[in-house]
Amino acid sequence: MTLLKRLGVILGLAVAPLPVTAQDLAMQISLSDQTQWDYFSDQVMGGVSEGRASFEQIDNQPVLRLTGTVSTQNRGGFIQARAELAAALPATAQGVILSLRGNDQTYFIHLRTNRTVLPWQFYQASFQATGAWQEVRIPFSDFSPQGRLLRQSFDVRAVQSLAIAAYGRDHTADLSVRAVGFY
Repeated sequence: MTLLKRLGVILGLAVAPLPVTAQDLAMQISLSDQTQWDYFSDQVMGGVSEGRASFEQIDNQPVLRLTGTVSTQNRGGFIQARAELAAALPATAQGVILSLRGNDQTYFIHLRTNRTVLPWQFYQASFQATGAWQEVRIPFSDFSPQGRLLRQSFDVRAVQSLAIAAYGRDHTADLSVRAVGFY
Protein backbone atom coordinates (compact mmCIF):
# COMPACT_ATOMS: atom_id res chain seq x y z
CA MET A 1 0.00 0.00 0.00
CA THR A 2 1.44 3.39 -0.99
CA LEU A 3 2.01 6.11 1.55
CA LEU A 4 -0.77 8.19 -0.04
CA LYS A 5 -3.27 5.34 0.27
CA ARG A 6 -2.20 4.66 3.87
CA LEU A 7 -2.70 8.34 4.67
CA GLY A 8 -6.16 8.18 3.06
CA VAL A 9 -7.11 5.11 5.09
CA ILE A 10 -5.93 6.79 8.30
CA LEU A 11 -7.90 9.95 7.52
CA GLY A 12 -10.92 8.05 6.18
CA LEU A 13 -10.59 9.55 2.70
CA ALA A 14 -11.38 7.94 -0.61
CA VAL A 15 -8.06 8.24 -2.34
CA ALA A 16 -8.31 8.27 -6.11
CA PRO A 17 -5.06 8.20 -8.00
CA LEU A 18 -3.76 11.75 -8.08
CA PRO A 19 -0.36 11.75 -9.76
CA VAL A 20 1.40 13.49 -6.90
CA THR A 21 3.38 12.08 -4.05
CA ALA A 22 2.07 12.12 -0.49
CA GLN A 23 4.60 14.81 0.35
CA ASP A 24 3.17 17.03 -2.43
CA LEU A 25 -0.50 16.56 -1.50
CA ALA A 26 -1.51 19.18 1.08
CA MET A 27 -5.10 17.97 1.40
CA GLN A 28 -7.61 15.83 -0.50
CA ILE A 29 -11.38 16.35 -0.34
CA SER A 30 -13.37 13.14 -0.05
CA LEU A 31 -15.76 12.16 -2.79
CA SER A 32 -16.89 9.13 -0.78
CA ASP A 33 -18.55 11.23 1.91
CA GLN A 34 -21.39 12.86 0.00
CA THR A 35 -22.39 14.85 3.08
CA GLN A 36 -19.29 17.02 2.58
CA TRP A 37 -20.73 18.39 -0.68
CA ASP A 38 -23.63 20.80 -1.19
CA TYR A 39 -25.29 21.65 -4.50
CA PHE A 40 -26.23 25.28 -5.24
CA SER A 41 -27.64 27.01 -8.28
CA ASP A 42 -28.56 30.57 -9.14
CA GLN A 43 -32.14 29.70 -8.14
CA VAL A 44 -31.18 30.79 -4.60
CA MET A 45 -31.19 34.35 -6.01
CA GLY A 46 -33.98 34.10 -8.61
CA GLY A 47 -32.05 32.57 -11.51
CA VAL A 48 -33.36 29.72 -13.65
CA SER A 49 -30.34 27.42 -14.07
CA GLU A 50 -31.14 23.78 -13.36
CA GLY A 51 -28.82 20.96 -12.49
CA ARG A 52 -27.61 18.52 -9.91
CA ALA A 53 -24.54 17.10 -8.26
CA SER A 54 -24.66 13.32 -8.14
CA PHE A 55 -22.24 10.68 -6.96
CA GLU A 56 -21.45 7.66 -9.08
CA GLN A 57 -19.00 4.77 -9.05
CA ILE A 58 -16.70 4.55 -12.07
CA ASP A 59 -14.01 1.84 -12.08
CA ASN A 60 -14.66 1.29 -8.36
CA GLN A 61 -13.97 4.95 -7.57
CA PRO A 62 -16.41 7.56 -6.31
CA VAL A 63 -17.04 10.30 -8.86
CA LEU A 64 -18.79 13.63 -8.38
CA ARG A 65 -20.83 14.50 -11.49
CA LEU A 66 -22.10 18.03 -12.02
CA THR A 67 -24.75 18.21 -14.73
CA GLY A 68 -27.35 20.71 -15.83
CA THR A 69 -28.28 23.71 -17.91
CA VAL A 70 -26.74 27.06 -17.02
CA SER A 71 -28.83 30.09 -17.95
CA THR A 72 -28.00 33.77 -17.53
CA GLN A 73 -31.70 34.72 -17.52
CA ASN A 74 -32.91 36.64 -14.44
CA ARG A 75 -29.32 37.70 -13.67
CA GLY A 76 -28.34 34.10 -12.99
CA GLY A 77 -25.71 31.88 -14.48
CA PHE A 78 -24.33 29.10 -12.30
CA ILE A 79 -24.61 25.62 -10.86
CA GLN A 80 -22.02 24.31 -8.43
CA ALA A 81 -21.00 21.66 -5.93
CA ARG A 82 -19.24 23.05 -2.85
CA ALA A 83 -17.29 21.41 -0.04
CA GLU A 84 -16.27 23.04 3.21
CA LEU A 85 -12.69 22.25 4.20
CA ALA A 86 -12.32 20.15 7.33
CA ALA A 87 -9.04 21.85 8.28
CA ALA A 88 -6.93 24.82 7.30
CA LEU A 89 -4.57 24.42 4.39
CA PRO A 90 -0.87 24.61 5.21
CA ALA A 91 0.88 27.83 4.17
CA THR A 92 2.98 25.76 1.76
CA ALA A 93 0.00 24.72 -0.40
CA GLN A 94 0.45 25.94 -3.95
CA GLY A 95 -2.82 25.22 -5.76
CA VAL A 96 -5.74 22.97 -6.61
CA ILE A 97 -5.38 19.59 -8.33
CA LEU A 98 -8.24 17.65 -9.94
CA SER A 99 -8.73 14.46 -11.91
CA LEU A 100 -11.66 15.03 -14.26
CA ARG A 101 -13.34 14.74 -17.61
CA GLY A 102 -16.13 16.75 -19.19
CA ASN A 103 -17.88 17.87 -22.32
CA ASP A 104 -15.22 20.18 -23.81
CA GLN A 105 -16.43 23.19 -21.84
CA THR A 106 -14.78 25.73 -19.55
CA TYR A 107 -15.50 25.22 -15.85
CA PHE A 108 -14.38 27.02 -12.72
CA ILE A 109 -13.04 26.51 -9.23
CA HIS A 110 -14.37 28.98 -6.68
CA LEU A 111 -12.53 29.40 -3.39
CA ARG A 112 -14.06 31.17 -0.43
CA THR A 113 -11.98 32.46 2.45
CA ASN A 114 -12.71 33.95 5.85
CA ARG A 115 -12.84 37.33 4.04
CA THR A 116 -15.47 36.37 1.42
CA VAL A 117 -18.49 37.24 3.50
CA LEU A 118 -21.03 38.07 0.80
CA PRO A 119 -22.45 35.28 -1.41
CA TRP A 120 -21.09 36.86 -4.61
CA GLN A 121 -17.53 37.14 -3.28
CA PHE A 122 -15.04 34.39 -4.14
CA TYR A 123 -11.74 33.73 -5.87
CA GLN A 124 -12.11 32.11 -9.29
CA ALA A 125 -9.95 30.20 -11.76
CA SER A 126 -11.03 28.44 -14.95
CA PHE A 127 -10.07 25.15 -16.56
CA GLN A 128 -11.00 23.19 -19.68
CA ALA A 129 -12.59 19.76 -19.31
CA THR A 130 -12.11 17.47 -22.30
CA GLY A 131 -13.77 14.11 -22.88
CA ALA A 132 -10.73 12.16 -21.64
CA TRP A 133 -9.71 11.78 -17.99
CA GLN A 134 -7.02 14.34 -17.22
CA GLU A 135 -5.15 15.93 -14.35
CA VAL A 136 -5.67 19.66 -13.95
CA ARG A 137 -3.42 21.75 -11.71
CA ILE A 138 -4.41 25.32 -10.98
CA PRO A 139 -1.87 27.40 -9.03
CA PHE A 140 -3.30 29.84 -6.50
CA SER A 141 -1.71 32.67 -8.53
CA ASP A 142 -4.27 31.93 -11.30
CA PHE A 143 -7.23 32.78 -9.03
CA SER A 144 -8.75 36.24 -9.36
CA PRO A 145 -11.14 38.01 -6.99
CA GLN A 146 -14.83 38.18 -7.91
CA GLY A 147 -16.98 40.72 -6.12
CA ARG A 148 -15.98 44.03 -4.63
CA LEU A 149 -13.69 44.75 -1.72
CA LEU A 150 -11.49 41.67 -2.11
CA ARG A 151 -7.72 41.76 -2.21
CA GLN A 152 -6.00 40.59 -5.39
CA SER A 153 -4.57 37.55 -3.59
CA PHE A 154 -5.46 35.57 -0.49
CA ASP A 155 -3.79 33.75 2.36
CA VAL A 156 -4.08 30.04 1.53
CA ARG A 157 -4.53 29.27 5.23
CA ALA A 158 -7.79 31.30 5.10
CA VAL A 159 -9.45 29.11 2.42
CA GLN A 160 -12.65 27.66 3.88
CA SER A 161 -14.39 26.05 0.89
CA LEU A 162 -13.91 24.89 -2.68
CA ALA A 163 -16.65 24.84 -5.31
CA ILE A 164 -16.64 23.22 -8.72
CA ALA A 165 -18.82 25.44 -10.90
CA ALA A 166 -20.40 25.75 -14.32
CA TYR A 167 -20.62 29.50 -14.49
CA GLY A 168 -21.16 32.71 -16.39
CA ARG A 169 -22.69 31.79 -19.73
CA ASP A 170 -25.56 29.82 -21.25
CA HIS A 171 -24.44 26.22 -21.77
CA THR A 172 -24.98 22.57 -20.89
CA ALA A 173 -22.76 21.28 -18.10
CA ASP A 174 -21.50 17.72 -17.74
CA LEU A 175 -18.40 17.38 -15.59
CA SER A 176 -17.12 14.29 -13.76
CA VAL A 177 -14.52 14.67 -11.01
CA ARG A 178 -12.84 11.61 -9.52
CA ALA A 179 -10.32 13.40 -7.29
CA VAL A 180 -9.93 16.91 -5.90
CA GLY A 181 -7.35 18.28 -3.54
CA PHE A 182 -4.63 20.81 -2.90
CA TYR A 183 -0.96 20.38 -3.75
